[in-house]
Amino acid sequence: MEEMVVEEQSFLTSNGMIALYIALAVAIAGVGAWLLMRSTLQTRLQTEKALRLDPDMSDWLVIFGWTPKVLYVPTMLAALVAAVLMFLHESGWGMFAGINPKVVGGIWFAIFFVNFLVEEYNATLKMLIIVFSCTGFLLLWLHLLGWVTGFLGLFGHLAFSLSSVGYLLIALIGALTIGVSWLKGLFYYVSITPNNLDTKSGPAEAGEQIGREDYSTKIDTRDFLERLLGFGRIIVIFKDGHRPPINLLVWRVDKKAQMLDKVRAKLTVDRPQDVFQREPPLPPPPPAPPQSTPPQQTIG
Repeated sequence: MEEMVVEEQSFLTSNGMIALYIALAVAIAGVGAWLLMRSTLQTRLQTEKALRLDPDMSDWLVIFGWTPKVLYVPTMLAALVAAVLMFLHESGWGMFAGINPKVVGGIWFAIFFVNFLVEEYNATLKMLIIVFSCTGFLLLWLHLLGWVTGFLGLFGHLAFSLSSVGYLLIALIGALTIGVSWLKGLFYYVSITPNNLDTKSGPAEAGEQIGREDYSTKIDTRDFLERLLGFGRIIVIFKDGHRPPINLLVWRVDKKAQMLDKVRAKLTVDRPQDVFQREPPLPPPPPAPPQSTPPQQTIG
């Protein structure tokens, strides 16, 4: 009996149970914080809903800035594909058992390297065409000299391999970074209406309201990778030179740009109330007098 009690106590105090206690405490604290603050928190989603339900507001725009790491989506997708291939290779399933891990790693690294260059240097379509053309002429020149094989062999030393868990971890870290950016956008955003611009920062809804005449907007879609993935930048430039501009990386920039053009082209004014009293209705006309009929003559 004492041994059973000791085993039960050791089970309740084991590392696994302690981890479970911590997870439950964090979950309870999160639910409690949400229940206490849900009436005071004002998020971007609630602002969008309020503007959508406003009968006097037909054109408006609420935007937030994504992290530039969202442009590494091609690298994350390549990591997921590499994770699946390496899992099939490690399990020895069919023809995938003969996959060379270094080839998979090299292809993934090449995708990451190109993604990094395009994102880091804000490459435009013109710049990419020039780079690929120069690379093609370089390979042609090396081919004429017979040096292509040796030149490409230099990249063989960069080959590396990761396990399926490693590739999956890379994809999860990237997805977590993008998710945190979206959560931040719930509390740090810009609301643009025809009359003013509201900046919101933080759960306490700290912000500032700026009149339409005190700022201008600019759409920037020059970056090739951003535009290819549907992203672009909306830049808010203030007339006050001491205030830095707001540079927001937004998704579906084509639709956002159309909405912004409608908002900036429209001016909403309050409808004036009637200052003149309405005239009272006229009384109904008096009824017509009854018509008298002449007496009929009788023959005696």
